[in-house]
Amino acid sequence: MIEIRRIKPDEWSAAKRVVYRAAYDIFEQSRSLEESIEFHESRGELNDMDDIQKNYFENGGVFFVILDDEELIGTGAIRYYSGEMCELKRLWLLTEHQGKGLGYRMIQELFSIARGMRYKKIRLDTDPNSQKRAYDLYKRIGFRDLHPHPDHPDDIVMELDL
Repeated sequence: MIEIRRIKPDEWSAAKRVVYRAAYDIFEQSRSLEESIEFHESRGELNDMDDIQKNYFENGGVFFVILDDEELIGTGAIRYYSGEMCELKRLWLLTEHQGKGLGYRMIQELFSIARGMRYKKIRLDTDPNSQKRAYDLYKRIGFRDLHPHPDHPDDIVMELDL
């Protein structure tokens, strides 16, 4: 049974591993999963997930997980960005669970929370080439391209009015 709910503190490391596993399937070809995790951990790429309380719950946001019969299979979050805008973050789903509408369900849940928190816009960044499935989903939902990400030239910044 699929459940989408707020993450619990004892699930933070499992959620981080889900993000690494999902990203590994998209981006990594030259290392093993464990080598890839070690490499990206050394660069601090998911440090925001080490303290979800501070970086999400205390920063105008939420962090949710998707469970399939108690197995953590996906993540999704929002947090304050600026003014009346929040940022969609850490939306990842294990490859074997993609294509079932779960990402869409997570996004709709996060939109509902964002509206309840009085956000007017939501922003994200993604790589439209490597993450084509996600990019296409964002476009179908109504996100519009804004500009290339200033720090990651392969990524594009997208925005949606809530």
